[in-house]
Amino acid sequence: MPDASFLLETDRLLLRPWREDDLEPFAELCADPEVMRFFPEVLTREKSDLLVSRCREKTVKDGFSMAPVEVKATGEFLGFVGLNVPAYAAPLPFDPCVEIGWRLKRSAWGKGYASEAAREWLRFGFETIGLDEIVAFTIPDNLPSQKVMERIGMTRDLEGDFLHPSLPADHPIAKHVLYRLTRTDWMSSAK
Repeated sequence: MPDASFLLETDRLLLRPWREDDLEPFAELCADPEVMRFFPEVLTREKSDLLVSRCREKTVKDGFSMAPVEVKATGEFLGFVGLNVPAYAAPLPFDPCVEIGWRLKRSAWGKGYASEAAREWLRFGFETIGLDEIVAFTIPDNLPSQKVMERIGMTRDLEGDFLHPSLPADHPIAKHVLYRLTRTDWMSSAK
């Protein structure tokens, strides 16, 4: 299990710990209404910094969290991708679980970065720390993220739709769809 100085690598990307110089570009992408259109709100700088702080704490506590993604060749900060143990005020219907997620700036969209980084995190989750299952969830309208989930081998759990516990039931983005991937399915597809 990595410590706070872990590093994962793909052909094009570095998945690494948070640095102070990530705070500003991360805040910019979290303040972009287009990037945040499937979330309850854009984030203020304070909320964005708090999210990074929580990610750092979770990396120490759990050995992983959402982590910065940068282009190896240039050092360009793209956003984050990672694994996370959800911690909401109310439990998810499928807790306990580990989720995979991503948030990339607009200029990084459509280049396969989310899928490339997510596959490395799946490899880490299943092969390095031995998770049995990894889930992902989003709102039904977030087709770009659902396409990433499918590209990385996840399958929609058609019985798994749920109302997000952090939102009122009548909130426009309360309904979420659930995707799953088991270690068995990952190992058979990785051969």
